[in-house]
Amino acid sequence: MTAPSRTRRPPEIQGRPAGLVSRTVAAAVDAFVVLAILLALQSGYAAARSLLTGQPFALPDPGPGFTVAFGYTVLVAYLVGGWVLGGRTAGDQLMGLRVTDGSGRRLTAGTALLRAVLCVVLPVGLLWIPVSRRAASLQDVVTGSAVVHDWYGGTHGRPADSR
Repeated sequence: MTAPSRTRRPPEIQGRPAGLVSRTVAAAVDAFVVLAILLALQSGYAAARSLLTGQPFALPDPGPGFTVAFGYTVLVAYLVGGWVLGGRTAGDQLMGLRVTDGSGRRLTAGTALLRAVLCVVLPVGLLWIPVSRRAASLQDVVTGSAVVHDWYGGTHGRPADSR
């Protein structure tokens, strides 16, 4: 018998609802990922403009209104893509979390879009987690979603309880 790895998590936590701290850390990681995406987009635009027009390289300054709206749009698209395609974002992957519907399956595109918009517009909805019996944020309550611990991929595409 081999010694347990330090990176393995207790199996009794697998599939259980995630708490406030792990979900907040995952959200913070996702915010940094989106900031990096935005910076890469701006840099790519500036480089292309410089190459095509001969102007000096300079990051665009479209104004605060456009910048905020574009940033929110990229964040929503990032969240929807992560939840629909793999059930998790980079922050969720780092924290060993998976976003599912109430039966443990991947979110549909519509549910993921509604949940992403709610997460972006109302991030304080996470504060409902300690009050909720099922560790649900306000976004989870509205959409019927759940965020569970899933380090091993055991709940990927099927209910968390069906192992």
